[in-house]
Amino acid sequence: MMGVLVEVRRGGRRQRALLWAVLLAAWEAAWGQLRYSVPEEMPKGSFVGDVAKDLGLQLLELGDRGFQIVSEGRTQYFALHGKKGHLVIGERIDREQLCRLVEKCVLRCELIVEGEMKFYEIEVEITDINDNAPSFREAEVELRISETTAPGSRFPLPDAHDPDTGRNSLQSYELSGDEHFSLAVQAGPGGDQRPELVLAKALDREEAAFHELLLRASDGGDPARTGTARIRVTVLDANDNAPVFSQAEYTVRVPEDVPVGSVLVTVTATDADEGLYGQVKYSLKKVSDMASDIFRLDYETGEITLLRSLDFEEGNSYELEVQAYDGGGLFDTTKVTISVTDVNDNMPEISVRSAISEISEDAPSGTVVALLHVQDRDSGANGEVRCSLDGGVPFRLQRSHSSYYSVVTARELDREQVSEYNVTVRAADGGSPALQSSAVLALRVLDVNDNAPVFLEERYSARLAENNAAGALVLTVRATDADWGQNARVRYRLAESHLRFSAASCCDTLPARPPPDEPAPLLGDDDPTGALPANPAPPSENGNLYVNERLDREEMCGDSATCSVSFEVLVHNPLNIFHVEVAIEDVNDNSPVFSEAALELEIGEWTLPGARFPLEMARDADVGMNAVLTYQLTSNPSFSLALRESSEGSKQPELVLERALDREKQSSFELVLTAVDGGDPERSGTVQVRINVTDLNDNPPVFSKGVYEARVAENLPAGSLVLRVQATDADAGTNGRVFYSFSNVPGTIKALFTVDRDSGEVRTAGPLDFEEKNKYIFGLEAKDGGGLVSHCKVQIDIMDENDNAPEITLLSVSSPVPEDAPAGTVVALLNVKDPDSGENGQVSANCPGEAPLSIVASSGGSYKVVTSGALDREQASEQRVTVVARDRGRPALWSSRELVLEVSDVNDNAPVFEEAAYSAYVAENNAAGALVLRVQARDADAGANGRVSYWLAGGSAGAAG
Repeated sequence: MMGVLVEVRRGGRRQRALLWAVLLAAWEAAWGQLRYSVPEEMPKGSFVGDVAKDLGLQLLELGDRGFQIVSEGRTQYFALHGKKGHLVIGERIDREQLCRLVEKCVLRCELIVEGEMKFYEIEVEITDINDNAPSFREAEVELRISETTAPGSRFPLPDAHDPDTGRNSLQSYELSGDEHFSLAVQAGPGGDQRPELVLAKALDREEAAFHELLLRASDGGDPARTGTARIRVTVLDANDNAPVFSQAEYTVRVPEDVPVGSVLVTVTATDADEGLYGQVKYSLKKVSDMASDIFRLDYETGEITLLRSLDFEEGNSYELEVQAYDGGGLFDTTKVTISVTDVNDNMPEISVRSAISEISEDAPSGTVVALLHVQDRDSGANGEVRCSLDGGVPFRLQRSHSSYYSVVTARELDREQVSEYNVTVRAADGGSPALQSSAVLALRVLDVNDNAPVFLEERYSARLAENNAAGALVLTVRATDADWGQNARVRYRLAESHLRFSAASCCDTLPARPPPDEPAPLLGDDDPTGALPANPAPPSENGNLYVNERLDREEMCGDSATCSVSFEVLVHNPLNIFHVEVAIEDVNDNSPVFSEAALELEIGEWTLPGARFPLEMARDADVGMNAVLTYQLTSNPSFSLALRESSEGSKQPELVLERALDREKQSSFELVLTAVDGGDPERSGTVQVRINVTDLNDNPPVFSKGVYEARVAENLPAGSLVLRVQATDADAGTNGRVFYSFSNVPGTIKALFTVDRDSGEVRTAGPLDFEEKNKYIFGLEAKDGGGLVSHCKVQIDIMDENDNAPEITLLSVSSPVPEDAPAGTVVALLNVKDPDSGENGQVSANCPGEAPLSIVASSGGSYKVVTSGALDREQASEQRVTVVARDRGRPALWSSRELVLEVSDVNDNAPVFEEAAYSAYVAENNAAGALVLRVQARDADAGANGRVSYWLAGGSAGAAG
């Protein structure tokens, strides 16, 4: 709601307070300012305030005149309900996101009523709701306390952070744990609460080496929100010296454009103890979320470096609490204040909120033609903006309110002198060097019939023969009118006369200078500005010559000083031919232009006054007086402008140094060179002249580190980034530009690595192989544009990858193997190795499968393949076994090798007859040697062991039964 809410009670003083609040609200509305209040996180479309009612605007007026809501920044958080005139939420609003560094969160917007050229400022205060719980940066904190610590000693605990404000922010702490500790809360210099752990009872490490505590932070919301952190206290032996910082407070001022990676300040603490208790490390005790994203503390060196770019407009001061602690848990705390100084890095922004494109020449002085909004996000002098109009125009700037300006007419306009204006509005800030921007308003002057026709002659006379035919031409009169269009068309009539003449044959004229897109008479019997017949006869009858289309002298004749068109005219009755030449006269329809938007000059600070520097000449397509006539330079005590006329008549602008330069006082200048032609009205063109003052090369490059270290994996593809070295040079210009290269290094280094001469990036050029070399050390060189050099060392450690499979080498094999070989007989010797290191090079081998063979590790990567059971050649005369070697990499790599062993025969099988008994019938009286029967036995052995011989054992003969 608008204004101030005041509770009304009995009594005149309370009533007067209410009356004052109402008057204040009415006064604010009258001056075009509204204030509302709304909680954060309201849904889109939620009601904020009744703008139409509070400003006394009718809804019909808003609809007819047109309006818009303009908010600061890109996001439009508010909108205007067109039918109701209510200001509503346009986008979700998170107070903590928008105003995390501001106690009171206020968003501003403007209501622009376009038809009236008015604006109304609206301020909306975003009130907090309890939508955030307190939180600790670390969920678990470890404290190390000596058992000799006296009761009553205090130890800082981590602060909780709650982005909410007021009662919704952090209110209290609670500690739960055991009887040895209690909690104390101290008030910081800014009113914040700082919890401390108080030792209530002496510690005994032999009784308890650890203590587990729980710290709880609560806010004051309804319902309350809480956050917790676990505190683990480790009890240590005695440590009687705490670290001591060299300063109780460190203060540093840095410009907002300091490079990322720069060391801003180094904190240093010393400890008189020795060994572990004398080793000091650093940590950030208290730091905001924003600061933790911007700064980094090296816990070993105490260097505070910049992680990302600073922005003065985002934050101009940061406070850090740095804690130095030794190996025994004793600590010291110091405060580091980093102040960011503003750099003029934002140009003024000109926004045309409303403007007209046409204005009548009889508009009164003070008529508003445009409404502008000008702002600069810098602060101090860098954010102070001065606005001006380029000279020579009948307009002036009028400050409306706050950062709004109105462009109004300064005097009456005359279209006959100037028919259109390009009004250039310039905004420059107060920085050094100043930044500026401009906007151009195009305005066309509309004609008013404020000029009467004027005859070319005061008196006309003619001689006329008597008895002339009716309608004969007596004489031609001509009048001109300086106005435009219909206002400039002249008609004629005879005043009251006793003579019998008619003016029907000469009725009107065109303007003396037609617009470029309208045809005009070019050449006729009389002057081209003369009258045209009301009913012109065809060209073959009246002999008048007219322009058929628009003529552009620059397009037709370019830079030529003269321009004409020649052609032949054929005349009948009598037949004749004439040569006609039409001269095309130039009008000032082109402005001088420069080839570049800005000219860059570098001038050494040792340059003597009086030195001259030629500037680019402007080009104007027009000729004669309409071409470039002179140059002008914005005023500056260090420079002036001189014009040197060449032999062909052109003027060469030269920049003249008037006084000695000092780069330390001012390193750059920005001037504006204006080229003006001689037309009426004159036209002009501008170019920015940027002058950089160069320094003597008195500073060598300085590397940010003496030694750069990196760890990279082997087998990186060529072109992979390894590390980036950085050197800075305090000089400016080419003397401050740093180029990187190798120092005197062997060719093997250049074959494996490259260094980018501009960025300092060291990348791979060839394959890196850990097995070939696991560390490279070489030197780099930084050289500035003036030849000064510095050096640094680069150490690159190559990390192993599992890129080699195990290699199996067959040292010896015993084949064939007798089938009666006992178990454990060595049949082969192998060597298995993996060139990788660590687990990647640890190898195990086995023999999968059902073969009666196994593998036994020996020493030095050697393995034995031995028999694990009895061999039987008759079942398998050949044994095939695969040896598999696998390393312990992730993923594991493996290889295999097949061994083929022949099994030699042993005579371990007796011959076996195919039948257990044989019988045969033999006739009596048979001849000796006659075949009785055939027997056959087989032997499973091979070779000689498998050959079978037969003989008859003892037996008897008898008669057949």
